[in-house]
Amino acid sequence: MANPRSTASIAGHPIHPMLITFPVAFFIATFVCDLVYWQTANAIWATVAIWLLGAGIVMAVLAAIAGLIDVVGDAQIRGLNDAWWHAGGNVVVVLIQLYNWYARYTEGTAAVVPKGLILSLIVVCMLGFTGWKGWDMVYRGRVGVADANDAQRHRASESPRRAA
Repeated sequence: MANPRSTASIAGHPIHPMLITFPVAFFIATFVCDLVYWQTANAIWATVAIWLLGAGIVMAVLAAIAGLIDVVGDAQIRGLNDAWWHAGGNVVVVLIQLYNWYARYTEGTAAVVPKGLILSLIVVCMLGFTGWKGWDMVYRGRVGVADANDAQRHRASESPRRAA
């Protein structure tokens, strides 16, 4: 049986894993900025954090679209319990971060400590769990993994190169 296939891909390379690194990095950086703001009270860190939150939310939506295409496009992925934990956890992460961003936008730096800091910490912890579930999908469920047979089929489908 073939591995579960990532239907949202470019030249056979899954898009979701390419995109997901951005919101993860942005959300972790938001937490770091919150920690620095908490210790220094320098408003620039709160400003950087709200921009990181916004960028993280946008990139998370793009990654979610690619992930949803993968889930809808392959019954084997839909059959993986890890896929639902991964997706559900990340939906909760984005909802928390949407609230976190809105609170900061409407309340300013007053929303950073302790509310924003606690929300950012919760999100970082949740990302550890959802990342673990994503890892399980790739390394145990073999989602989007090309095995030797896949590579041979890909090479066979390429047209021979002509000498120049």
